[in-house]
Amino acid sequence: MHMNSIQKNLKRIKKEVGDNVLVVAVSKTKSIDCIKKAYETGHRDFGENKIQEMTSKFNDLPKDINWHMIGHIQTNKVKYLAPYVSLIHSLDSLKLAKEINKQAIKNNKIIECLIQYRISNEETKFGLNENEVMDIIKLQDNFSGLRITGLMGMASFVDDQNVIDKEFKKLKTLFDRIKLSNKNFKIISMGMTLDYNLAIKNGSNMIRIGSKIFGERNV
Repeated sequence: MHMNSIQKNLKRIKKEVGDNVLVVAVSKTKSIDCIKKAYETGHRDFGENKIQEMTSKFNDLPKDINWHMIGHIQTNKVKYLAPYVSLIHSLDSLKLAKEINKQAIKNNKIIECLIQYRISNEETKFGLNENEVMDIIKLQDNFSGLRITGLMGMASFVDDQNVIDKEFKKLKTLFDRIKLSNKNFKIISMGMTLDYNLAIKNGSNMIRIGSKIFGERNV
């Protein structure tokens, strides 16, 4: 993809979704130059799914970027992202919550996290069921280094819009229920390149967009 199209694509999507939805530009496998192009438009939120790749990009790029961890996290790697990560979208176990809390305290900071709620029936998707989500919510006061600010979900990879619509509604329903007694709850991270319009209709305020900004191929 031509470098200038990155800027055009990003501006177009941000204009389309408006100010109430934060676009996380999914820059995994993309080069530093591609990210710089997006950065030059004023964009500051980028998402990665591998800690090693994100850390090396963090080291090479301006320090006012907000780095979003959107992939599955191995507990033993939390220490590498703790110093700089802005938001973890993929909190999916109590064990991981304890480790993020421990590393946050070591770095004298509070790390914001979203709990990954499994809304799809696909076996490949990580995430917690409703009871497991609530278990972590109940224990959150024990974690002084962790602030849970919402939910993240990934819809099934299907063409049937009704299936996707139901899954997004399921996430929004649980979010609303938790929000009643959690003042920190403010982020609904759902929707990617193929389904973000439907996600926004269902209340999403954070979308994760990769190929629609950077193109399908790695450049």
